[in-house]
Amino acid sequence: MPKLKTKSSAKKRFSVTGTGKLKRNFANKRHCLFCKTQKMKRQARGTTLLSESDTVIVKKFLPYL
Repeated sequence: MPKLKTKSSAKKRFSVTGTGKLKRNFANKRHCLFCKTQKMKRQARGTTLLSESDTVIVKKFLPYL
């Protein structure tokens, strides 16, 4: 059986918690921050867990998690 390739974009964007769930960052925090509201910028801090439906897709991109 050949080795499976990991999607490079996925390995940069997602990490695994201790219980095996996937963590992700929030979008819209890179540029043009002056026109975004304080509430939006505040709520986009830190990380959050990936939804269950998206986790199924992303785990196919990361076969060795």
